Amino acid sequence: MTDAVFRETTAEPRTQAVPLSHLSLELGHLYMEDFEAGPQHLRRHFAQVRPWADAARAAAATQTGGKRPRISTCFLIDDYFTRFSSPAELVPLLLAEADRAGLAVDYLARESGCAVAGKVPVAEAVAGRLVEEPPPGSYGLRPPAAQTGWLANGERSPVARAPQAMREAAVWQPPKETASRRHSVFLDVELWSDAPDGQRTWSCPFLAAVWQLSRLGLLRTEGEAVLTPQPHTADGFPEDWDELPPLLRLNPRADPFAAYRTCSVVPNRFLPVEHAVRVILDQTEVDPEALGQAARRSAGEKVTVPDSVADRVSYVFYAGP
Repeated sequence: MTDAVFRETTAEPRTQAVPLSHLSLELGHLYMEDFEAGPQHLRRHFAQVRPWADAARAAAATQTGGKRPRISTCFLIDDYFTRFSSPAELVPLLLAEADRAGLAVDYLARESGCAVAGKVPVAEAVAGRLVEEPPPGSYGLRPPAAQTGWLANGERSPVARAPQAMREAAVWQPPKETASRRHSVFLDVELWSDAPDGQRTWSCPFLAAVWQLSRLGLLRTEGEAVLTPQPHTADGFPEDWDELPPLLRLNPRADPFAAYRTCSVVPNRFLPVEHAVRVILDQTEVDPEALGQAARRSAGEKVTVPDSVADRVSYVFYAGP
């Protein structure tokens, strides 16, 4: 006789695994005004990106112990805040200018896919995983981010109240960064805004945080991977952005889209946005099994991956418009 334990298979949630490269290298994250500026603007962008992309590849090779690093490239197009032209016109132009600079785009993503991918409310799901860090000595007087749509990396200045009769006005206090080093760099990030009709618009930093989680292979809804690449099999590209998959694999021989680490080469005007991205990532509860999968696989490959999700993200900010 042996003791046996029987379980319903459906009672054990399954977290889908995704293939992982060593590095996800972003070659651009441009808006419609950048495309509207014409081919010369894109040409200057990729000319700036090329040397830093080469440096990122070389740095990734030093972390794999002499083995060939798996590196995939990606490009994000803003079709969420504004719509300009069509994929049929813009994507070939983008790919041609990248090729001119000696760069290849393996994966093409639409920023609207970071809000809703198909029928999956991706941004809403990530918002539900926000876990705010209470500043030391706080007493829960600040409304949660789920109500306000604002997330801070510390304690805000107290709201000035009208003093009661015969009492002195409250003394102003500066904001304080929770993890400051000698001096604070306080940041308060707007995550979304709601219109009077109830329509929610996600902020650029919040969608960029979703984009980073996707590139790190850490996005899950009900255990299923989100923003999975779709192969590009058509001869051209559609006329409507909504007809383009949220994430398209342009190179059938590309290394996996998601990776242990990410690096983005972008203009320095993105610095404030990416600072906000780090604040968001530091206060997002990532799917623990997705984290475990990445940890086990990186350990098996003897590749060091930081425990902090935010520390897996890196940037090159080049000078320029």
